[in-house]
Amino acid sequence: MSKSVNWKAALIAGGVAGVISGLVKLGWENVLPPRTPERNKTNPPQRLLEQAGIPEKVTHATYTYSDQQLPWVSYVIHFGFSTSFAMFYSLAGHYVPVIKLGDGTLFGLGVWGAFHLGIMPAMGTVPAAKDQPAEEHVSEALGHVVWMWTNDLIADEVYNKLTK
Repeated sequence: MSKSVNWKAALIAGGVAGVISGLVKLGWENVLPPRTPERNKTNPPQRLLEQAGIPEKVTHATYTYSDQQLPWVSYVIHFGFSTSFAMFYSLAGHYVPVIKLGDGTLFGLGVWGAFHLGIMPAMGTVPAAKDQPAEEHVSEALGHVVWMWTNDLIADEVYNKLTK
């Protein structure tokens, strides 16, 4: 455990890592899409917001780029989740180094399990784990491993540069 942790540097490093890892996760999902097109008509971030009472006209709002309609509200939730977890991981890893075992990969699997197999199914945001297709489990589990590994790599590098 570090004797002195620079909180500001750890949070900045986590924020930077969260944006980059969020882009990595989006790219991952283009290679191995976790949901069928039908299930993705309302993706989990959109469904979660609708469960909170936000109307579909807001949750499904898009912007156009290169003649494609892109779900900006989903991206706000996606990057908010990514940066929040990356900032937590970056700071907490200085105090609880066990969470950094496997360079973030085990933490990523834990986040996937907690949210995709437990919390979101319990809330009705996504189907029960047994009702999700195997492709969804493969994409999400491996995607969370790569996502947190990216957070670990980038956050450590940025933190070290900021505190030299």
